[in-house]
Amino acid sequence: TYRLERSWLMRFTIAPVVYFMVYLRLPFYELYRVSHWKSIIICNIGLIGFIAAGVMLCGLQAFLIIFTPAIFIATALGAWLTYVQHQFETTVWVKAPNWRIYNAALYGSSYYDLPAFLHWFTGNIGIHHVHHLCARIPFYRLPQILKDYPALKEINRLTLTDSLKTIRLNIWDDDKKR
Repeated sequence: TYRLERSWLMRFTIAPVVYFMVYLRLPFYELYRVSHWKSIIICNIGLIGFIAAGVMLCGLQAFLIIFTPAIFIATALGAWLTYVQHQFETTVWVKAPNWRIYNAALYGSSYYDLPAFLHWFTGNIGIHHVHHLCARIPFYRLPQILKDYPALKEINRLTLTDSLKTIRLNIWDDDKKR
């Protein structure tokens, strides 16, 4: 089961669609937080409205021809960004009691050094290690953090080319910490 879940085929095709289009649409995992229920329900109503408007404007077949590939591509890209920023050769996974938030942020997530237009397009999410240090920093301020603290640019830096090599990193070896 672990190997199947960690395979690239599952991780970048079926799993993202199920996660974004089913799991996140059902509020059962957040039964104890009414505010989360409301947020999920409002989002679902908006999604149903978007789908209904698309079907009414284009027809069901045309809407599905446009919407289905877009969902597959968007969820796969979302899964890729999440994967690359947490699964790389030098990642660090530490269990309690040795786990420390700052070490986990800096060494358990990457700096995905994308071209400028992709940083803009993804809301600077490639500056993920800084995001993990302080999630309250707005996305548009993350590049300034790298300018102010240039040493952060060198911690777990991945380029687009480097990121393609991470696809083979499927199984975590707890003994080797790799």
